Amino acid sequence: MAARVTGGCLCGAVTFSFPEGPIARRACRCRDCQYLAAGNSSVNAIFRKPGFACAGKVAGYESLADSGTPLFSEGGDPAGHLDDRELGRPESFIWTGSAPSLGHVDSNLANCEGQPAAVRT
Repeated sequence: MAARVTGGCLCGAVTFSFPEGPIARRACRCRDCQYLAAGNSSVNAIFRKPGFACAGKVAGYESLADSGTPLFSEGGDPAGHLDDRELGRPESFIWTGSAPSLGHVDSNLANCEGQPAAVRT
């Protein structure tokens, strides 16, 4: 079994872990992620739910987005919250239809102009 994956929020009040590595990693170019990532894409890691553990109080943050919420979502969790930053290397880019002309989209990876199909485990 792979090593446990750990992470947390910027202030350290919330920590989390998964028993194994991500099943997919995506760089998202949607407009909401551009706002959250200072004009860049957000990189999201998708994990299996069984064995997920979270400690600390998650404060409220609401944002109406097509792709989820900043810390946890059903679509993927920002890889910037992971302690091992190397796990954030994207395998694909999503919402490329919203990318500005200056935005990097790796044409050697799979790309989707909008929301891709859910990852099935």
